[in-house]
Amino acid sequence: MIRVLIADDEPLMRAGIKAILGTADDIELVGEAGDGREAVQIVRERRVDVAVLDIRMPRMDGLACAKELRVVAPSVRVVMLTTFGEDENIVRALSDGAAGFLLKDSAPEELLRAVRAVNNGEAYLSPMVTSRVVGMVATSGQPKRHEAQKAVAGLTDREVEVLALLGQGMSNADVGAKLHMSEATVKTYVSRLLAKLGLTNRVQAALLARDAGITN
Repeated sequence: MIRVLIADDEPLMRAGIKAILGTADDIELVGEAGDGREAVQIVRERRVDVAVLDIRMPRMDGLACAKELRVVAPSVRVVMLTTFGEDENIVRALSDGAAGFLLKDSAPEELLRAVRAVNNGEAYLSPMVTSRVVGMVATSGQPKRHEAQKAVAGLTDREVEVLALLGQGMSNADVGAKLHMSEATVKTYVSRLLAKLGLTNRVQAALLARDAGITN
């Protein structure tokens, strides 16, 4: 079972998320919070695998909560709920370790896919969020590209191949099929890449790959 916490200051939104999660046999809701501070307290008291956080909440918002969770419970995966146009918040949350992003008007099945993906150590961005992230990366300047290329220069050829496919948004299974490796081997490569590059999750790795220009 995937143990999930939801945090949103709107009771109606929490009820909707709870109803969606309740349709899945492999997901268990273990806590509800109205703000980030309450969410952190619940994580301290219970075992949580995935936290679904609204970006905008009182007292402690989703961004601050994700950052705090990295300290108190680094194994907890974060799926962030956002609204269209919050580009700056997307960038901040990525740097704070969020592994999934969904727009609040996403289809219910997208939430289930996101929870399962991040629990499996993968990243999940809704298509609209992905297009905006790619757009931001496409406008990055030469200094940023130079830094990314310098980081990639320390990787082996195989690690670069894996990183490039992560930059294309491929799952572990897709990468394995492309490079003729088992999914377990791909997971090992991804973990090694994150450690070498000093990154927190696959989303950050994908952005680095795009910055370095190795995804084509």
